[in-house]
Amino acid sequence: MDVLTCRGLRKEFGDHVVLDGLDLTVGEHQVVALIGASGSGKSTLLRCVNLLEDLDDGVIELDGEDISDPRVDPDRVRRRIGMVFQSYNLFPHLSVLENITLAPIRVHRRPRAEAEAQARELLDRMGLGEKAHAYPDRLSGGQQQRVAMARALANSPRLMLLDEVTSALDPELVGEVLSMIRDLKADGMTMVLATHEMGFAREVADQVCFLDGGRVVEAGPPEQVLGDPTHPRTRQFLKRIIEAGRL
Repeated sequence: MDVLTCRGLRKEFGDHVVLDGLDLTVGEHQVVALIGASGSGKSTLLRCVNLLEDLDDGVIELDGEDISDPRVDPDRVRRRIGMVFQSYNLFPHLSVLENITLAPIRVHRRPRAEAEAQARELLDRMGLGEKAHAYPDRLSGGQQQRVAMARALANSPRLMLLDEVTSALDPELVGEVLSMIRDLKADGMTMVLATHEMGFAREVADQVCFLDGGRVVEAGPPEQVLGDPTHPRTRQFLKRIIEAGRL
């Protein structure tokens, strides 16, 4: 079964077309990596899937349900989607434990004890069990990003969206977050991730999609798209990546 289907997505900001008839399909337990230059539409696509941006045209389906229908309650949809941003977006006035349990308690109406038990389990899994009562400003960037991932996972999402989750990290902290994504893949989590980490995309993705001008211009297995691309624009992009020593 396809978990996510996007057909003909179009998104404009004024006169600027960010998504231009984009199509994407993500199967169950599949990891899809979105690559492309800045401004190619990767982050906007993820924000549209999570209903943080309104579409100008097109259809988004989650497990066959048209979630882009204006009559759909976006809060209900977001309960089935976890999203992690590049800037963490943790609440600074709440402890790590409070950040993770906020939505399960207030939105999903789960008992506090149950939500906290799950949060502690997630923190232990991420090597942050001793940080439950710490505040975000006491954590490293890598630790904050892992807390953000735990917060997204606390709602048991059907789909995880990861938007350049390592771009704000110091290089030595990137590995911590990538290790967690590997673990999620091993658990069978369905994920769409926008990334500049080409080596990681080659390792973890089932499918790599190269975006250019708001469209998926090439898609396929990592070894094909990253190793033997067929589209001239993909080849040009990867040539620059290789010259920069990032692949």
